[in-house]
This record gives sequence, C-alpha cells and structure tokens, in this order.
Amino acid sequence: MKWLLAALLANLAAAAQAAPDGQALAAKYNCMGCHQVNSAVVGPAYKAVADKYRNDKAAPQRLADKIKKGSVGTWGKIPMPAQQLSDADLKIIVQWVLSQK
Repeated sequence: MKWLLAALLANLAAAAQAAPDGQALAAKYNCMGCHQVNSAVVGPAYKAVADKYRNDKAAPQRLADKIKKGSVGTWGKIPMPAQQLSDADLKIIVQWVLSQK
C-alpha cells in the first residue's frame, strides 16, 4: 500500500512539473523585459491588463490576438510587436495574465 501511495505521489509531482506555468513561459519568451506583474515597464503591468479585461468575456481571444499580432495605442504610444509563440503557450500565458489580481 505504501508503494502504491508513493507511486501516485511521484506521478502527481511529475505532472505538476510537466505543465508549464504562465509566468515561466512569459519569462521564456522575454515578455518580462517589457512587462512585470505589479509595475509598468515599457508596457503595462500584468495586473493592469487583467483589471482592464476583468469583465470582458472576449478577453482571452482579444488578448491572444494582441500578443500574436502586436498592437499599438492600447496602452500608450509604444507599440507591442507581434510575438512568435505556439498557440498552446499563448493560451497558457493569456490565462495567467488574466488571472492576476
């Protein structure tokens, strides 16, 4: 029984490590060079983005489009260039950004 419990816990730990989190992906794609969780750098803070889109049901797709295609004028004069990342990673990053409180 102890062996079964140990195997189950090991599998859960491996699964948790295998799933990339949004902040790690944001760092991987150098998003943190222009954005931080709590403070604006070149672009807005992730918390500010989450606040802006909090009650917008279309927010996940809207934000994904802005990341993938780039945007200008939403947060000021400095444009955000289009980003090249997989759709799977994009979805994780968008969910993470929108979860900031």
